[in-house]
Amino acid sequence: MSKWIRKDDYVQVITGNDKGKIGVVLMRQKNRVVVQGINIRKKHLKRTQQEQKQQIIEVERSIDISNVRLCNQEGKPLYVKKEVSKTKKDLVYRDGGKKTVYRNLKKIGK
Repeated sequence: MSKWIRKDDYVQVITGNDKGKIGVVLMRQKNRVVVQGINIRKKHLKRTQQEQKQQIIEVERSIDISNVRLCNQEGKPLYVKKEVSKTKKDLVYRDGGKKTVYRNLKKIGK
């Protein structure tokens, strides 16, 4: 689910020109994410000072959050779900039949 994606998560692109590539989320804004090494575009910079030269730089642009999914570093997709206990909420996924905590969402009570 895309609402669980945060900064520093590993994601895999599932559609578009970079389909299948894996990267780390650098930034998230509403329904868009910037992923390291994904959707790279060239930007032309003008000369702003007498000493500085004009140049062309490569910049990662944002992609829609629906075009990525959570995965581990090897590229295996993670299917997460919310698990609620009396004291906390966790984001959990199954790994080899065992439940593994991906991230703590929040603590409940005192």
